[in-house]
Amino acid sequence: SGYDSIFAPDHLGAPAPFPALVAAADATERLRVGTLVLNVPFWNPALLAREVATTDILTDGRRTLGSGAGHMKSEFDHAGIDWEPFGTRAGRLTEMIRALEHFFTVDQQELPGGQSPQPVQKRGFNGSGPPLIVGGTGDQILKIAAEHADIVAIAGAFQVKGQPPGTFRLATAVEADERVRFARDHAGDRVDEIEWHVLVQMVVETDDRRAAAEQLRAELGPDMTVDETLETPFVLIGTIDEMAEQVARNRERYGFSYITVHDPYMEAFAPVIQRLRS
Repeated sequence: SGYDSIFAPDHLGAPAPFPALVAAADATERLRVGTLVLNVPFWNPALLAREVATTDILTDGRRTLGSGAGHMKSEFDHAGIDWEPFGTRAGRLTEMIRALEHFFTVDQQELPGGQSPQPVQKRGFNGSGPPLIVGGTGDQILKIAAEHADIVAIAGAFQVKGQPPGTFRLATAVEADERVRFARDHAGDRVDEIEWHVLVQMVVETDDRRAAAEQLRAELGPDMTVDETLETPFVLIGTIDEMAEQVARNRERYGFSYITVHDPYMEAFAPVIQRLRS
């Protein structure tokens, strides 16, 4: 279908991500495989380093590591893991990134048995491991992404105030402008080294963009106008040509060159990939 990468989530109720990535790499020849994103509070740093390194070896260096702070309280409750304040979870993400860099570079003799696997790739984690994606919308996560990530993912989902954790609304184009600008400002000298990622929430092929946008408002939230729905980079609406043009505009406006769609829209987006490449 023309895709370059395939991602597994890290949610209870979904298959375990690392075996799924190895299976996907085994079934393909060139696809990169990754997580979008790991719930870092679920993981012990030493054991995660072993999982990441082993997966990178078994996928012939095609592994990408996406990591986040977690956002579904119900999953933490079900797993018996403490649901800590967001600032604490964000801090754990920073600690995990630093710990993985250590485990990817530590002298083998310092580890029990001296046989801990090391990643094939040396593209991320300051040249010690696979490429790192950090994704989110809030200030704390975007600061971490700007400081550490090779690929910064602008999630485009805002927690709805007063609603249970995991109740989101979609960001507008203006809000996306501000979030990208915020991340770029905090990237400093790294800014030109970063690739910018967008997770597209919906792909709707239609000959009538405005009518489709009107129908989508019920799903995206009544506060988003039709014009905002048509402009947001997190939804693609229109003919194949119109959606390709929207992707191109989003790259020019935000720098988004890494586009991911959810599984239900894989077939719908494939012709857009072909159109962009032609």
